[in-house]
Amino acid sequence: MSQKRKFDEIKAPVTEELDQFEKYFRGAMKSRVMLLDQVMQYLIKRKGKQMRPMFVLLSANLCGGIQPATYRGAALIELLHTATLVHDDVVDDADERRGFFSINALWKNKIAVLIGDFLLSKGLLMSLEHDDFQLLKITSNAVRLMAEGELLQIEKARKLNVDEAVYFEIIRQKTASLIASCTEVGAASATQDPDVIEKMRLMGEKIGMAFQIRDDLFDYGSQDVGKPLGIDIKEKKMTLPLIHVLNKASWAERRKIINTVRRHNTNKEKVNWVIDYVKQNGGLTYSEDVMNRYLDEAMAILDEFPDSPSKNSLKMLVEYSVEREK
Repeated sequence: MSQKRKFDEIKAPVTEELDQFEKYFRGAMKSRVMLLDQVMQYLIKRKGKQMRPMFVLLSANLCGGIQPATYRGAALIELLHTATLVHDDVVDDADERRGFFSINALWKNKIAVLIGDFLLSKGLLMSLEHDDFQLLKITSNAVRLMAEGELLQIEKARKLNVDEAVYFEIIRQKTASLIASCTEVGAASATQDPDVIEKMRLMGEKIGMAFQIRDDLFDYGSQDVGKPLGIDIKEKKMTLPLIHVLNKASWAERRKIINTVRRHNTNKEKVNWVIDYVKQNGGLTYSEDVMNRYLDEAMAILDEFPDSPSKNSLKMLVEYSVEREK
């Protein structure tokens, strides 16, 4: 089955609701300031597959049904997450994001920072206007965790002293918290049962952990995803495949790897040596096993819910998110 056909099948239970969300989100992005509106329209055009809104909508359907608050929750996540991406591009001095020029590349840093601030304020005001305090709390907590995870990663990259426990904490905060907020917001918009909401949050967190490990595996050329080979090593990010082989390496090999990452991370030949070492010493196999364990745990939680089209679509969406090629 082609990627498009598979994605259309995943969307089937919420196709109409996704169209309604698109209209709602476009309305939430509008501004009377011409420059702002121009940038907002550009941001809307470069939107991807809308996997985050799909997680929200399908989760709501699973837990009682999509409500007006579900659309607001999905829009809130998109607004706050888009704001963090715009700010990230400024911090990273990035000219592109997924094949599109970044906001700072087209309109410079000052405007990009203000755009990010505008998106944050729109999300906050939208929640306050409708008294969506629980949804705002969930999403704001995710943004806090994402920032803390990035800062923890930066702190550890300086000394390269990341063990598995620290790695899992970094990806739980910087990646898994976002997907967890999608499934938790979806549930919270449809039910008041705290056990169900927490169950959905935990499921989303486990999906996010698997998602990030898959992304880390792409660094070793496991698939052609448009991610430059060895980019994590060049950025001194200690990911699970590398951490695993370091734990097994002799003192001399460990010293050589650490020295390469610290001092020769832009040397293509030496970076390729590290990549080959990781492959030959079981780093990828081990990481895939851990990823699959998180997936199995997420699916076990999902299996506690009654069968439905939305449950089937959530299962397919989880599989799609870790089997994706791009």
